[in-house]
Amino acid sequence: MNASINELIKDMTLTEKASLCAGLNMWMTKGIERLNIPPVHMYDGTNGIRKTNSDDEMGITTENVPATCYPTGAAIGSSWNTELLHEVGEALGNESKEMGVELLLGPGINMKRTPLGGRNFEYYSEDPCLTGELGAAFINGLQSKGVGASLKHFACNNQEYEKMVTSSEVDERTLREIYLSAFERIIKKSDPWTVMCSYNLLNGSYTSENEHLLHDILREEWGYEGVVISDWTAVNDRIRGLKAGLDLEMPGPAGYNTKAIIKAVESGVLEEEQLDKSVARILKLVERVTGMEDAVPATAMEYHSLARKAAAESIVLLKNENAILPIQAESTHSIAVIGRFAKKPRIQGAGSAKVTPTRVDIPFEEMKQLAGASIELGYAEGYPEDDSVNEEMIKESVALAAKSDVAVIFVGQPEYAESEMRDLKGIDLPEQQILLIQAIAAVQPKCIVVTSSGTALAMRPWVQHVPTVIHSWLSGQGMGKAIAEILFGQVSPSGKLSETFPVKLSDNPSHMRIRGENGKLYYREGLFIGYRYYDRKELAPQFPFGHGLSYTSFAYKDMKAAQTETGITVSFWLENIGNRTGKEVVQLYVHDEECTWTRPEKELKAFSKIELAPGEKRQIVFELEERDFAYYNTKYNRWVAESGYFQIALGSSSRDIRITERLYCDFGKEEVSFHKFSLISDWISDPVAKSVLEECLDEMNQHVVEKIYLNDEFVGFWEDGPLIKILQMYGQTWLGDRSPDEIIEELIRKVYERRINV
Repeated sequence: MNASINELIKDMTLTEKASLCAGLNMWMTKGIERLNIPPVHMYDGTNGIRKTNSDDEMGITTENVPATCYPTGAAIGSSWNTELLHEVGEALGNESKEMGVELLLGPGINMKRTPLGGRNFEYYSEDPCLTGELGAAFINGLQSKGVGASLKHFACNNQEYEKMVTSSEVDERTLREIYLSAFERIIKKSDPWTVMCSYNLLNGSYTSENEHLLHDILREEWGYEGVVISDWTAVNDRIRGLKAGLDLEMPGPAGYNTKAIIKAVESGVLEEEQLDKSVARILKLVERVTGMEDAVPATAMEYHSLARKAAAESIVLLKNENAILPIQAESTHSIAVIGRFAKKPRIQGAGSAKVTPTRVDIPFEEMKQLAGASIELGYAEGYPEDDSVNEEMIKESVALAAKSDVAVIFVGQPEYAESEMRDLKGIDLPEQQILLIQAIAAVQPKCIVVTSSGTALAMRPWVQHVPTVIHSWLSGQGMGKAIAEILFGQVSPSGKLSETFPVKLSDNPSHMRIRGENGKLYYREGLFIGYRYYDRKELAPQFPFGHGLSYTSFAYKDMKAAQTETGITVSFWLENIGNRTGKEVVQLYVHDEECTWTRPEKELKAFSKIELAPGEKRQIVFELEERDFAYYNTKYNRWVAESGYFQIALGSSSRDIRITERLYCDFGKEEVSFHKFSLISDWISDPVAKSVLEECLDEMNQHVVEKIYLNDEFVGFWEDGPLIKILQMYGQTWLGDRSPDEIIEELIRKVYERRINV
């Protein structure tokens, strides 16, 4: 585009403006040839590019153009590695350029409210800090190559069941602290060129037209100036959506809504200036994706090598009793490899995120290659493709395991279980696989279970009978090689769980309200999802958030925490005290010892993945901001950090805290805002307000029989009551013809006047 955006808009007809606000077809925006405005090509892309063979087809049930399949969000979220996410983003940017893709529809960052969420495999974590940092790194990498990101799904898309007609009912504080926090962090750290709204309603209004969400929060409060795009067919009222800030409707051409926009402008229902804002943002997107030279292409093998690296950092070693792993080649002569997934691995979930991979590493073949000629690998299928229990297959597997030195069992959620448009029915392995594991564990003490799923798994009743468990997630086309290298010790595992694994599904805080009823889904667990709930409930999970073992050990030493003029600095020394190189994910949690409002026991506020050689130590420094100590106060509609003591904890998981420091943080005195029903506790918490109140009571006491003093007895009884009720209860003879409302207004005025004078 040669002309400036403002000049282009002046040259456009109303019809052209209106038509530009919807796609041309399934995957392209409209261009305007006479004004040299090209279309933008976009495709799904949370863990790879899902480019269809035709721009007129959805391509959900067909093979699409081959592209690199990276670990799914659930998997790479467990890498806890922002540098890796940036690198994957860059690679996807390069590959997108090669494939003619200008806008990639990802990443997906919704919180994992329940492990039954059908799209959980696309999302990073149950925690907004971890999600936000990873998402920002990915987007910065992708957009550095001139390819736009589409941050999704905004917001509260936490179930697939009837999602297109269900309203997520979420209180404002929970919305801000849990479900919007990662979006806010990413918006401010990476400025994604587009944000995609979700299908669902939020507190009674579709997110595609939700003024509070799109205008008040996203546009005004966060200052977002990019394009807001609809999920496919997520538009309800197009005019209301435009007014709220929804710029682009997909898919196109949506001629009926183009007519509706023209009519709305001509009739005065929609101001043309509002339409121009959306058009300007779309033109800015076109300018961004066409304004950078083509990225330097890489080879397919380079992309595949990165997919392997990403898989290796994502896989989590959950259990390793008796140090069975890594497999010692010199003392191992035979390995039983059991389970269909060893030869037909699950590498991703289904739906709009499913990539047609360029190649797939097969775990059995990769193990065979690393084992060499000295180790015999036997194979048994273990279980059929359907959910039936086949006793003969189990017997065959047991026999093979019994005569081998080690048994490696590949199990996981079946292919059909995890997909967009449907939620999971449970998080247990199929019965056939449970029976298989139990039978093998009974005859083979060196039993290694490799699980695959895109969400948390319940592992009772079998996990206590096996010494070693690896969770491989759905880790993309390089997963097979990564698993083999971890099994044989060529790579030390470094993944950490990005979500809590419960003992059983009913332990999950949302269990009683997993699905909505009559079009409404109430998030009544509030702030307490994931580890926040398990901590508050004092409930032990099977494996906690942040958990993951290594082949080496780390020591945390000499922690120091101090408040400076710019924030809070936390430092400590990390040392590798094991005998091999490995990576540790250091997790920093903050606990507010005493807060006016309920807060979780601890919250993740920073993390870092560090690689150290044996004996190597390094000083790690975290810089925290006041916001890291704040909660969202709905009384004042802003974030509030209260001065006081905080516990700052460093650990290897949310339940493996290694070192803590107690720090007093001075964030200044929060000025209380007063209103008609402000409580006695509010009035006495503010020195100026307390003095005004005492003067009022002194005057009132001269005219009443029962005198009121702010002593411990009175305050202990009345502190949670509004001041106006005290006037109504004790001061009526003093009030006379004056109303209590008038007195309260006068007192509030005095408070604000004295604050100004002070």
